[in-house]
Amino acid sequence: MTNASPDLSAYWMPYTANRNFKAAPRMLVSAEGMYYRDDAGNRILDGTSGLWCVPLGHAQPKIVAAVQQAVTKLDFAPSFQMGHPDAFELASRLKQFSGDRFSQMFFTCSGSEAVDTALKIALAYHRARGEGTRTRLIGRERGYHGVGFGGMSVGGIGGNRKTFHSSLLPGVDHLPHTHSEKNAFSVGEPAYGAHLADELERLVALHDASNIAAVIVEPVAGSTGVLIPPKGYLQRLRELCTKHGILLIFDEVITGFGRLGTRFAFDYFGVVPDLVTVAKGLTNGVVPMGAVMVKPHVYDAFMQGPDGIELFHGYTYSGHPLACAAALASLDIFEQEGVLEQAQSIDAYWRDAAHALRGLPHVIDIRAIGMMVGIELAPIAGSPGARAFDAFRRAFEDGVLIRVTGDVIALSPPLIIDRRQIDELFGKLSAILKKLD
Repeated sequence: MTNASPDLSAYWMPYTANRNFKAAPRMLVSAEGMYYRDDAGNRILDGTSGLWCVPLGHAQPKIVAAVQQAVTKLDFAPSFQMGHPDAFELASRLKQFSGDRFSQMFFTCSGSEAVDTALKIALAYHRARGEGTRTRLIGRERGYHGVGFGGMSVGGIGGNRKTFHSSLLPGVDHLPHTHSEKNAFSVGEPAYGAHLADELERLVALHDASNIAAVIVEPVAGSTGVLIPPKGYLQRLRELCTKHGILLIFDEVITGFGRLGTRFAFDYFGVVPDLVTVAKGLTNGVVPMGAVMVKPHVYDAFMQGPDGIELFHGYTYSGHPLACAAALASLDIFEQEGVLEQAQSIDAYWRDAAHALRGLPHVIDIRAIGMMVGIELAPIAGSPGARAFDAFRRAFEDGVLIRVTGDVIALSPPLIIDRRQIDELFGKLSAILKKLD
């Protein structure tokens, strides 16, 4: 491996302005702890956990060692009609990590695959129970659920949907998003908006509950700019789904594994769904992996039919040995090294540092919960997203990695961040915001 400048032409980069990037590339060549290094040797403070997916910090020695050992023992094992011990061990450990609220784990290779799997499980569940008319899926405006056709169909971000609109799944509807200017600069869960969950009653009246399979939401919407649910909103959504026999799916690809200072967001909010999708922090981003965590009543419905394959679904790399090794090591660290306690102890300092940016040029809202922050900037007229992207570019040049979505700066650092690094991150970001046009 070399750090020599590669030919950039062959790689079609995802979610990237390819021509813009290749004219002035930002290249990361190594990482350790809280920092990346670029190809010029500069240290870059990671304010985004890579892509929301490295809660334990980069090159975590125990995870590295576990994967190195695993690849020498079992590089691949099929998961159709056979298995390997670590996959079963990981499923049991995840069950325990969920507080035994979920009884089965279906492994995938990404968050997008986990979402599509959860949607298929929901549809098949109702069919197995003799309610095959329940085929309608309900997502939420401004929701992000990956880039599979199922996840994009229930997702509610216009830019993701417009090119593929005619190919998205039929029979999908959307709840309204919960973002409101009335809640600007709220600390934690905003007060206004719990009533928006009652829009599910309108959709039930429109479609009839007998035709609705599932509702899927992110407990905290991440990729659309850290939208925090109003107080009581998720609780009301749970009540309505239970009332109408509709499965509730939480997409915790971002919020799982400590992002809110709890193991999962359902712990933080005290609302337990029927299915949960996870990925990212499951393996600390080291090896791609996702999972669907399933409540007992859902799994049991599949076990009532004739003997044979209960669910015609799966992936070549489901429960991949290296991914299992990385996930097991990650769970060891969460359970043994006080990671959640560390996140909880620094939560208030992190939140206060974020809200201290209030009053800076262009800042029109700040949203913070757990170790997540969304800083919304006023857009430049006629150029949405340009101001935040300028902040992203300036931050990288100044040794800080941030993420931008539209005109929102989203921050989600590794949970090992300390006060000095929080000061560095927000100090540099403050200086950048003061210079933006």
